[in-house]
Amino acid sequence: MTALPESVAALRGILPVSRETERRLTLYVELLRKWQPAQNLVSPRTMGEIWTRHIADSAQLVALFPEDRHWVDIGSGGGLPGLVTGILLADKPGASIVCVESNQKKCAFLRTVARETGAPVTVRDGRIESVLKQLDGPVDRMSARALAPLDKLLDLASPLMARGVPAAFHKGEDFDEELAEASQSWSLDLVRHKSLIDPASSIVEIRRAERRL
Repeated sequence: MTALPESVAALRGILPVSRETERRLTLYVELLRKWQPAQNLVSPRTMGEIWTRHIADSAQLVALFPEDRHWVDIGSGGGLPGLVTGILLADKPGASIVCVESNQKKCAFLRTVARETGAPVTVRDGRIESVLKQLDGPVDRMSARALAPLDKLLDLASPLMARGVPAAFHKGEDFDEELAEASQSWSLDLVRHKSLIDPASSIVEIRRAERRL
């Protein structure tokens, strides 16, 4: 039996992808490996598991929220999950992803991948709070991965959440502690989706967040 390509094997069980989407994701991974030594885009110890730990993990957002077409990814770094979301939605009419990142070198990487893959991604450089306050146009959902504890994330995301934009945050095994701390300052309506990649992790869907008086 012929072995499945690493990309297909990693994404199996998350969502099906076309050959063109697989090609785009493969190009992204190649660029990530090329830029990694100089930019430290992901943790060096995870480089051997890029397809599972990063690509498939990020792809869970599109699988969970298949109707969403307009995303804002904050603290995008190496493009996880923003670039992956953009690549997965590249063939969807009208799709748009805004990646917000303050590091200029990482912005250069994000723009390079968006250009090379044809993903509908726009990169906005600057402080997250400032960029979000200036954003206009439709936004279906926000995302963030490995950016900050929940309490800080809610502060960063508040300009859009105040407009009623829901969020989807990747969270690890410490989420219960983060939630307990954040709940002291925030009233939250959230759903916790168990990660299909890491049993100790979750995709936390925040439908409403209001700061307590």
